[in-house]
Amino acid sequence: MPYYQGKALSIVVRAECGLKVQFPAMHIRKYVTLAGVQGRFCLETVNNKFISLTKVNY
Repeated sequence: MPYYQGKALSIVVRAECGLKVQFPAMHIRKYVTLAGVQGRFCLETVNNKFISLTKVNY
């Protein structure tokens, strides 16, 4: 897959409310393991601009 090879520029994820959200892939790469990306994340934006992505524990 292009994302796991570092070639994808953006990814699309689904929020808990069902909304699809697209953001630059570079922000989630630090969370990629051999098993892929797992868990829940908090995406912070201001005026639809990326501020931060934090892994959260529920």
